[in-house]
Amino acid sequence: MTTATARPDASPSPIVPPLAQRPEVAQAIDTVIRAADDTTKDLVGARPARDGGKETLHAWLERAKAVRARGGYYPYVGSGRGRGALVELLDGSVKWDLINGIGVHMFGHGDAGMMRASMQASMSDVVMQGNLQFNADSVAFAEVLCAEAARASRLKHCFVTNSGCMANEAALKVCQQKTDGAPRVLAFSDCFMGRSVAMSQIGDEPAYRQGVALNVLVDYIPFYNPEMGERSIEMSLWHLKECIRRWPGQHACFAFELIQGEGGFNTAPREFHVALMSACREAGIPVWDDEVQTFGRTSSMFAYEALDLGEYIDVVTIGKMSQACACLYTEAMNPKAGLLSGTFSASVTAFHTGLSALQRMRDGGYYGAEGRIARLHAAFRTHAEALVKRHPERFPPIRTAFGRESRQFVGGTGGMMRLTPFGGDKERIGRLLQNLFEDGVIAFICGHGPHHLRFLPPIGVMEPKDFEPVFEILEKSLAQTT
Repeated sequence: MTTATARPDASPSPIVPPLAQRPEVAQAIDTVIRAADDTTKDLVGARPARDGGKETLHAWLERAKAVRARGGYYPYVGSGRGRGALVELLDGSVKWDLINGIGVHMFGHGDAGMMRASMQASMSDVVMQGNLQFNADSVAFAEVLCAEAARASRLKHCFVTNSGCMANEAALKVCQQKTDGAPRVLAFSDCFMGRSVAMSQIGDEPAYRQGVALNVLVDYIPFYNPEMGERSIEMSLWHLKECIRRWPGQHACFAFELIQGEGGFNTAPREFHVALMSACREAGIPVWDDEVQTFGRTSSMFAYEALDLGEYIDVVTIGKMSQACACLYTEAMNPKAGLLSGTFSASVTAFHTGLSALQRMRDGGYYGAEGRIARLHAAFRTHAEALVKRHPERFPPIRTAFGRESRQFVGGTGGMMRLTPFGGDKERIGRLLQNLFEDGVIAFICGHGPHHLRFLPPIGVMEPKDFEPVFEILEKSLAQTT
């Protein structure tokens, strides 16, 4: 069995509270980190629940159901122990966590660097920071983002907030103010933007806006279809130009997902985005790049840099792996005073752990064609393609939205990985996910038909060899799924 190991500790954030700088406190932090490492050495692979553990977990699940009014997708309540890509639940079972809070835990569980930053943050004078009163670490966090963003774009300024959805709300407001309150928004079919009142209306999923008063006007443009190639670009560009012709001067922005997340980990070549962004520029429509899930997971920290699209981007939103979230924009998009604010920007812990994560991703050899992320994705594809070859009966042709057949069973890019068994059938993939969870792997679903297995592994700590036990479990779970 392959053993998951935590990555080496990273250098601490440069903004360390005075108390945490005292020698005796620093030594105490070192002691805690060593103890944490020692007490998780038994987490070396997936394992079943301990005797009596399921009853304990069930009791907590019932408590969660009572206060939340419904149960969760999985019977998941963590014990607070984890190591790398492995997490322990309250029943004592250990599972490979390949969804990581939908991409939040880039450095997995029990990471020494994140733990150190968190403990240092706990010694600050406050728990939460805001937009009226903030400490130096808030500034340092935004500076790193601005510096990285400016390497390949015109982005210059950063508004920090405490969720990806709120970052998206900020982006929409910036674009609306720039366009004098233009009421319409352009977005891709199958997009997901968040669950606020406005974002649930822009997202292309009817279930997420049931009972919501519809007051955001959205025009949907087809995302790139690899089966159609150049024809797909022509079709989407035609749809965009028709929307612009039909509603001249009425669009506040085009919300681009360069790589669709919930929509199916769909990707598109640079020329697809260039065609649409160029048409937006000609019509005076701001380009908003939503990278809340994509951020940090491609061959560059920002996906627009990986696709060489920086010159077209007016606004970008990021979150998840960064712990604190942000909306970045160019000088030309800089809003008037009063538009962007809020009581909370993020917690001190979010700033410290987020800054630690950004520095490690920037400096740790993760990016580029030979970076850690590229090597991890290559390992996933190797294992996935071998599985498809061994079990063709589990991978019938996929029926696409246009009625064509596809045999692209393995997809995604970088740290966003997908696999499509059972022809993309939602019900069977749902049963497979439950079997996977029981057998020791946590994954999720994406796509709106066809549907896919969705993996967001902790790319900050996971090693290519860790896919060996993961795919052993996946093969077993596939055989059990009818």
